[in-house]
Amino acid sequence: MSEETAPQQDGEPTRPKGLLQQMEELMATLNADLSALNADLRAATGVRGRAGAAGPRAVTEEEDAAG
Repeated sequence: MSEETAPQQDGEPTRPKGLLQQMEELMATLNADLSALNADLRAATGVRGRAGAAGPRAVTEEEDAAG
């Protein structure tokens, strides 16, 4: 479909969405889907909270020896 033709809604032509607006809507939908998937995976594995920005940290030898 070209930018010149737009689907009609309630008998009135609608203004076509720009590419940027379409991409923003797709990214918002993708973000919501990924958030839901993340929540499902965390619930299935019993993981709570978020790891730090750097990810999981290494265990030091002292922590490993302590337990």
